[in-house]
Amino acid sequence: MLASGMLLAGDIGGTKTLLGLFEPNADRPHPRVVREYATLDFDSLDELIQVFLDDTQSVSEVTAVCIGVAGPVTGLTARLTNVPWLADASGLADRLTNCPIELLNDLEAMAHAVPVLEPDEIAVLQEGVAVPSGNAALIAAGTGLGEALLHNVDGLFVPSPSEGGHADFAARTPRELALVKHLTAIHGRVDNDRVISGPGLVNIFRFTHGAAGPGLVCAAIGPDVDQGELPAAISTCALEGRCERCSEALEMFVDAYGAEAGNLALRSVAAAGVYIGGGIAPKILRALENGVFLDAFRGKAPLVDLLRTWPVSVILNPAAGLLGAAIRASTL
Repeated sequence: MLASGMLLAGDIGGTKTLLGLFEPNADRPHPRVVREYATLDFDSLDELIQVFLDDTQSVSEVTAVCIGVAGPVTGLTARLTNVPWLADASGLADRLTNCPIELLNDLEAMAHAVPVLEPDEIAVLQEGVAVPSGNAALIAAGTGLGEALLHNVDGLFVPSPSEGGHADFAARTPRELALVKHLTAIHGRVDNDRVISGPGLVNIFRFTHGAAGPGLVCAAIGPDVDQGELPAAISTCALEGRCERCSEALEMFVDAYGAEAGNLALRSVAAAGVYIGGGIAPKILRALENGVFLDAFRGKAPLVDLLRTWPVSVILNPAAGLLGAAIRASTL
């Protein structure tokens, strides 16, 4: 049923958090107020949400809550993969009596937004031919790598979470095998998250520059870049052609991203489309459009021709996860 008051939605990421109040709407909730916070500035989910509620003076207006969090969820708690605290919404449930509250994996929340995205909120990498009865899939690289499946049930997408970002990274080339050897010596195990994420791009960058430790300085980037800004600096340097090793790092990243998107597409039989979310993709859109991503996405013999028919799009809306959480809240 559609909630009649304000919907409280959240998208809790490893780096930043979006919280918003939405007015219910039959198709797509309308944002009334949205705030952005640095996740690590807070010691708990409860503290973060309380600051937002105090700031907006909205406790009495909230009639349904959905929060997407970057990690596996059990009931009203979740262990965030890249944040050193447990997300626990039970305190919020105690304060907002008779108010339905749901905690979702952040990619599951974002998946709820996929059916309502407008044409100007996506960039098409591969037109394909969407099968109306087919499933869809969502993959998003940011602070970590997230994945979700959208099962087609009687013509409606039903989002399902995944922790595929922590599945083993599948090296396909001699260069990737060398990367895995390099990262294994440092981390012991190499999952997708170690390669296809912001920190993953930094890992590849260190590999292409021949550095084992964090003290690397790339002359084309300079020594004064904050660690949190390094992925963006690497991408910019590569896109501007200022450093061959940075360019190789970005190309290896895009290649691995496309390959894993293709893996997810096959696992979910995503004949209705594959969506690329997260904060990185829109910023490196030019690199995603140059053919490397799609070559890796399609390179799944004997199913190359099948993968050519499935639509692939980049989500440009930076608040898609928040919107998805609001859509889910409207159904509680």
